[in-house]
Amino acid sequence: MRLDKYLKVSRLIKRRTVANEACDAGRVLVNGKIARASYDVKEGDRITLALGERELQVEVLSVREVVRKEEAVEMYRVISE
Repeated sequence: MRLDKYLKVSRLIKRRTVANEACDAGRVLVNGKIARASYDVKEGDRITLALGERELQVEVLSVREVVRKEEAVEMYRVISE
């Protein structure tokens, strides 16, 4: 699954266009490297988001196309905030 879509489906970022813009601006890292929106997310990847003043780091636990709001938090594990 594309990185921008994963960020939206997992509800780490509210909209896919915002996720795409964050990737273009270099505010999203995957495994310590700046990632493009088209990056193919896999289980075990570590995603770091620079959201304003804070930084959020998560580990991808599952990649699913469709997920309910309540189950979205099961797609990743927060490593640090």
